[in-house]
Amino acid sequence: MTEQREQLYFNLIDELLKCPNGQEPEILESKPELIDSGLVQTMLQVATMFAHEGNQDGAQFLFFVARELAKELGLYPEVPNTEVANPEVANKE
Repeated sequence: MTEQREQLYFNLIDELLKCPNGQEPEILESKPELIDSGLVQTMLQVATMFAHEGNQDGAQFLFFVARELAKELGLYPEVPNTEVANPEVANKE
């Protein structure tokens, strides 16, 4: 990742953090060239930094957006929603 691209990621993240609630998809759609694994990785790094600095809301927001983008990009494993049967515990009498 080049320094220039990283700066573009930071600018996009800043836009997302400052935008009114609900406008995130529009902002992301306006910059399709930046939607890639590098953006997801940069979001996770910024979110981690926020968490260490005590900005829990910013961290949770970025983790959520990064996870959603990772799913769209096929980077996030989809776990099937199947119930796992618990083996019966033998009765010890």
